[in-house]
Amino acid sequence: MFWAQLYDGDGETLYCAMPFTRGRGARKLNIEHVFPMSWVARTLRCGRRKECRNSSTRFNRIEADLHNLYPARADINQERSSMAFGIVRGERRRFGQCDFEVNRRKRRAEPRPAARGKIARAMFYMADRYDLNIFPRQRRLLRQWNRAHPPGAEEKHRNNVIQRLQGRRNPYIDNPSLADAPAR
Repeated sequence: MFWAQLYDGDGETLYCAMPFTRGRGARKLNIEHVFPMSWVARTLRCGRRKECRNSSTRFNRIEADLHNLYPARADINQERSSMAFGIVRGERRRFGQCDFEVNRRKRRAEPRPAARGKIARAMFYMADRYDLNIFPRQRRLLRQWNRAHPPGAEEKHRNNVIQRLQGRRNPYIDNPSLADAPAR
């Protein structure tokens, strides 16, 4: 469903804006969970990811929510792991033209500016929809990113397609100012 219906065989990756089509570039890609599943497993206290898949229908619903899933280069997805998002000082680029940096010591990943609003709105949606926690410092940064990078036509179209596929919209795409409300 993700590749064939949501992306209809083509698109671009979240972190690097790398274009892909059904036959070109897809082998180097996988599906990124913007809100890390290890954070979800910890919140649900169902064990590690594989254990949660076997024991928690709630985990399975959360893991499959299309609003949290984006195409990503496999190497970038692996490098990000479950790091929080942030600004990485020094901007040492390890991925060629891809504007994505990590600071392993501080466990922070910095995506390209054009991805930041999408990331913020996916994180807010997941936190609210599934009663998951975003720490205050991360929430402040995501609010800034949401304001600085409003939804564009592609993100709005994606929201419409996801509504058709799974029956739910991301309200933060429809109304980005929801992110400025106090956290629950």
